Amino acid sequence: MTIPPHPRTETEATKEEQDRIESKKLPSNPTPLSAPQEQQVRDLYYRNVREKCADEIKAFAACALGRTITMVWACRAQKLAMNSCMVQYQGQEELDKARAEWFQLAGERKRMREEKERELQEARRLHKEWWALDERGKLQGKRAEVAGEREGKR
Repeated sequence: MTIPPHPRTETEATKEEQDRIESKKLPSNPTPLSAPQEQQVRDLYYRNVREKCADEIKAFAACALGRTITMVWACRAQKLAMNSCMVQYQGQEELDKARAEWFQLAGERKRMREEKERELQEARRLHKEWWALDERGKLQGKRAEVAGEREGKR
């Protein structure tokens, strides 16, 4: 004869369900991003992980320097240390931090684009001024007259 399992109370079942839901935690910034934007978030994520494991990566790189096939067994300890460090810092929480960092840097990226556009407009203005060009990019003034005379003589 077997003993039937202990019936769970409603609060125990609810607590288990909450734990399961929390383990599948959704990102804190659910705004959908385009593929290039997601790539920028991943680049931030990987950069942050590499920064946290910089010592282990340097140790592995120093061991592997100048080795070929022997690197596989000669640097095994350094490789394992590097991989365990990187796995420790990889996860949804770190990805969410990188996404939040990306959103914080959005204002700075916009300012940089605007500054670059202003510099480009100023360079175009100076180019037109230097070469005495009109708005369409055609010569004007004395240079236009000289260029027209040359074409007429040919």
